[in-house]
Amino acid sequence: MALNVYGIGRTMLVAVLALATAMPLVWMVNVSLMPAGTATSFPPPFWPAHPTLANYRELLLAHPGGATSYHIVPAIVNSVALAALATLLGVGLTVPAGYAFAKLRFWGRARLLQAMLALVVVPAQVAMLPLFLMLESVGLVNTYAGVLAPWLAGVYGVLFVRQATLALPDEMLDAARIDGASEWQIFTRVVLPLLRPVVVTLSLFTFLQSWSDFLWPLIVITDQSLYTLPVALAAIGREHVRDTELMMAGAVITTMPVLLLFLALQRYYFSGVLSGSIKG
Repeated sequence: MALNVYGIGRTMLVAVLALATAMPLVWMVNVSLMPAGTATSFPPPFWPAHPTLANYRELLLAHPGGATSYHIVPAIVNSVALAALATLLGVGLTVPAGYAFAKLRFWGRARLLQAMLALVVVPAQVAMLPLFLMLESVGLVNTYAGVLAPWLAGVYGVLFVRQATLALPDEMLDAARIDGASEWQIFTRVVLPLLRPVVVTLSLFTFLQSWSDFLWPLIVITDQSLYTLPVALAAIGREHVRDTELMMAGAVITTMPVLLLFLALQRYYFSGVLSGSIKG
């Protein structure tokens, strides 16, 4: 009886926490469906009495006459392209580096690993000014290449892949070498299939972070036509700070794609996190 009471209490606690976590998302969607000015009334309604898609049409569709002042659709295209490139390039460089630090022996490996561990405690904001000055010196400010630069050398990703690769037995790799496989063949045909959950998890992390990144694109990009979605929404917010319903529609457009992507890949995410946290 006590066990059942404990199980029921734990289930109720998890349900309450899940409801509290989901409540802001539900409110965000509800407000985005309200007519303009409804969310600022008192008392503020939680559910839209007359749901409308007018806020989404205002953001996504052109105004009469063919002109729009929001530039949301180009910003969405920019964000998708940059997030996809950041994922492809970042994971493509990070996974081989993590494998090399875990299984290959080369000069300076221990020192490089120590330097990477030291970089973990350095806030990313501290490195933004030196990186900006470096990009400015080579003419990459206000370019997509400048936006992608921080994603090409992810310290956390390298350490994450290294930790997962350490769990792979060395005997399996030695057997492949004895059979005549090259290091590249071992990596692509033996290691990568075993690290699939880790690679998917790292790709998901990279895509989500690059999609929602605001501060670095805001610093690097000055041309409005190159804005990413978070920067474009921030620019709209400065002009329409009181249009709560319009801003919530923009927040839904920003949040829902990555939320759906996470839900679709969550089983790989949990497998990858567990693989990256256990050393064999």
